[in-house]
Amino acid sequence: MTAAAPTPEFAPRVRRGAIAQSVMDSLVVARRNLIRMIRIPEMVIFGLIQPIMFVVLFTYVFGGSIKVGATISPQAYREFLMAGIFAQTVTFATAGAGAGIADDMHKGLIDRFRSLPMARGAVLTGRTIADLVQTTLTLVVLAGVALIVGWRTHDNIGKVLLGFLLLLLLGYAFSWIGALIGLIVRTPEAATSGGLIWLFPLTFISNAFVDANQMPTFLRHIAEWNPFSATVQACRELFGNLPPGFVTPDAWPMRHPILASVLWSVVILLVFRTLAVRKYRSATA
Repeated sequence: MTAAAPTPEFAPRVRRGAIAQSVMDSLVVARRNLIRMIRIPEMVIFGLIQPIMFVVLFTYVFGGSIKVGATISPQAYREFLMAGIFAQTVTFATAGAGAGIADDMHKGLIDRFRSLPMARGAVLTGRTIADLVQTTLTLVVLAGVALIVGWRTHDNIGKVLLGFLLLLLLGYAFSWIGALIGLIVRTPEAATSGGLIWLFPLTFISNAFVDANQMPTFLRHIAEWNPFSATVQACRELFGNLPPGFVTPDAWPMRHPILASVLWSVVILLVFRTLAVRKYRSATA
């Protein structure tokens, strides 16, 4: 007779905390989306074409014909413009986030994720993190193009980096709006349209491309309290790109743009992340 081999004892499985599990699941989903972006490089390329076109067109077509502050200098307008182009670029990524989530819903990929033992909000968080990485890459390339056409900063590197961090925070907050839109609509095409239709008035009724002081009173007040305008104004101050003779509006967000930018972005992030996760849970229930 042979003695039965003793059954090896397995170490008990360590159970991660809820927050740690959610972070790990989010990173896995983010990695999946980043790999998809690498395999489909036209997604990144087409995302770069529009902001580069805006830089070139506004710089060489409108530069020298639009008054900012007390000057119509092309160089002054070029430096005034770039903060607005940067902010527009990070917010327009909202449409891509919405379309990507709508596409996953349409193909049934969300149902597959739902069958796995993973945190419910991780699917959306991972998607928005991947979009943030893509937005960062787009900003780096766009900054290089801006330097080529003559944009310069006039402050220390710490303030410049803080300006770009504010832009990324705004872009990440807006990506949750895109996530919510992607969960509400039925097709990726509708998500793209729904993600852009409200962005055009948001970005153009602002201080992104023109001096808000020159707007009619009603539009000026909207522009001054626009969350988008706060980030643009903060970046101009941090980059040292305020034009000669520029008069800062009396509105609180324009007087304290860095604080206003952070507050607006955090509020948008908290509100729309909560709504998006709630919608995701009901949509996949």
